[in-house]
Amino acid sequence: MAGEAQDQTIWALPEFYFKVEVEDIGVLAFKEVSGLDMEFDVIEYRAGDSKEFTKVKMPGLRKSSDITLKKGIFVSDKKLWNWIGEVKMNTIKRRSVTVSLLDEAGNPAQSWELINAWPKKITVEGFKADGNSVAMETMILVHEGITAA
Repeated sequence: MAGEAQDQTIWALPEFYFKVEVEDIGVLAFKEVSGLDMEFDVIEYRAGDSKEFTKVKMPGLRKSSDITLKKGIFVSDKKLWNWIGEVKMNTIKRRSVTVSLLDEAGNPAQSWELINAWPKKITVEGFKADGNSVAMETMILVHEGITAA
């Protein structure tokens, strides 16, 4: 019907409006976040006296992938380098990291929290004399699980 308001619950959220917040560091602007997944190992078992000619499949340990964060390099922005510089043998401060997909008002519509995250790798992408792209850096985080908030 003409003039009716659109139901806000039927629209999917766009992927480009998100934020990443790191405990004790603050909100960081990234171009890309990937690796938000979780799965379970499968344990297969068959009792020796079972008459069934198949195995029972049970959930095992939960596992998650590493998280990859990509961002442009800004003048005097060393937050990621300072964080990875804190990594020492068995003494890293693990932090919670929250990735939030935002609605049109900038409020978190869906969030994922990484538990006990810490940086395992940082990479500065290559430079080209004839290039016209933004200089980028990539950080890979390891963590102990993801929860949807």
